[in-house]
Amino acid sequence: MVFGQVVVGPPGSGKTTYCNGMSQFLNLIGRKVAIVNLDPANDSLPYECAVNIEELVKLSDVMVEHSLGPNGGLVYCMDYIEKNIDWLEAKLEPLLKDHYLLFDFPGQVELFFLHSNAKSVIMKLIKKLNLRLTAVHLVDAHLCSDPGKYVSALLLSLSTMLHLELPHINVLSKIDLIESYGRLAFNLDFYTDVEDLSYLQHHLDQDPRSAKYRKLTKELCEVIDNFGLVSFTTLDIQDKESVGNLVKLIDKSNGYIFAGIEASAVEFSKIAIGHNDWDYYRYPCFLVICIFWIHLPFTSWLTLENFITCTCAL
Repeated sequence: MVFGQVVVGPPGSGKTTYCNGMSQFLNLIGRKVAIVNLDPANDSLPYECAVNIEELVKLSDVMVEHSLGPNGGLVYCMDYIEKNIDWLEAKLEPLLKDHYLLFDFPGQVELFFLHSNAKSVIMKLIKKLNLRLTAVHLVDAHLCSDPGKYVSALLLSLSTMLHLELPHINVLSKIDLIESYGRLAFNLDFYTDVEDLSYLQHHLDQDPRSAKYRKLTKELCEVIDNFGLVSFTTLDIQDKESVGNLVKLIDKSNGYIFAGIEASAVEFSKIAIGHNDWDYYRYPCFLVICIFWIHLPFTSWLTLENFITCTCAL
């Protein structure tokens, strides 16, 4: 079995930065990481990717050749990737023996809750290559400062979760800048727990732009509450213990932790006693993580978790 992450989210949410930082951390704890760039519009990459989809199809070329805009061009590119999935499988096969995979997807949100081509690409790879993947969905954290945008972000996250049908982690990125966008209406716990969105109604009524959509917003909030799938936790991407906790959650969601419990303990013991000099400071970013995972039966997890917690505290 091969494990990895599918990194998705709107443009500007920090997907490329996340892939860069996560790959550095995983390399630090002893995992061989291969980043797969599946964004045909991503011209400048801060990381070295093992597979670059621009070798197969490039958005700028598609836009010129077919007279398409960026949105239509990306849909065309994803259709082209699906039809040429054999090319991608051939590129990935040499990495399957000993690599952990990070898939950096395009930022067009329609690809992940309206169109089926991106999902088809993921499912074909999972079936053919026996992959165990977790979807990591990034959204800009500044949306918390606007109740209407916050509800929209929750609905987008929920829709993507249901559409992709993968173990799923939603990420609010750039949390270090959240206070610069204005004071939050509630304590951070309200936004992390997402237990009763009806409290947002009063604040939505104060905004003349949102007041006329009061009934629609109320119904959307009830949909999100009824599913009850969304909750949040925090992550400091520059803190190795915090990033380690995120990796543990991802490992639980895709089954990595159960495939090699002893190996995982050794990995995290390395980061606990290692030097605190990984170079992610070149790409500073803080994240808040919204967690949803498929519950799996586990054995000896409590013992391992206590071990990791103790070692990371050193």
